[in-house]
Amino acid sequence: MSNQEETSTKLRYAIMGGTFDPIHIGHLAVAEEVKQKLHCDRMIFIPSGNPPHKKRVLTDAVHRYIMTVMAVNSNPHFEVSDIEVERQGYTYTLDTVKQLQKIYGDNVELVFITGADAILEVETWYKADELLKLCSFVAVTRPGYDKTKLEQKLQSLQSKYGSVIYSIDVPGLNISSTDIRQRVNGGNSIKYLVPETVEQYILKNGLYKEL
Repeated sequence: MSNQEETSTKLRYAIMGGTFDPIHIGHLAVAEEVKQKLHCDRMIFIPSGNPPHKKRVLTDAVHRYIMTVMAVNSNPHFEVSDIEVERQGYTYTLDTVKQLQKIYGDNVELVFITGADAILEVETWYKADELLKLCSFVAVTRPGYDKTKLEQKLQSLQSKYGSVIYSIDVPGLNISSTDIRQRVNGGNSIKYLVPETVEQYILKNGLYKEL
């Protein structure tokens, strides 16, 4: 079998990481767009455990995990992994990718989804040189995003590490977890910004009332 044939038979799983504090419609729209454009067989949402770059105190990982499960439950191509929330200490992307590769084996291509701005800073990540050789990436951009720097960066990473990085435009939904937390804290509605089940969970458990 040729290398091309071997590649074509591989499954493609996309990794959607984040604090998901809380998960919202924008996250789901990005995942669906990537799934469609890259023909992904599975979308794996991974709520972060204790990311080293976050300075604020995150909502308990159990709440964030449950909300993510609720949000993706209706989509048969979406699933949630608890590998980061179960890990002790800081959670690094490299460790997560290595663990997923052990779980899924060589027949799966892992694609890590991140924002275009994050790709510009990816070489500052923990053991970035190893990570960039280990899995593919997809840099998502919003409509109107100036891709000049991004395209230069992708060429540089490809040349330096042999990285496979896809660039995809996703719907420009102006929704943020920060805004949702502030709206809840202020007693304002978050209806249609998050899935209904997530909205009910937040209200039932009194999340984001004290920021």
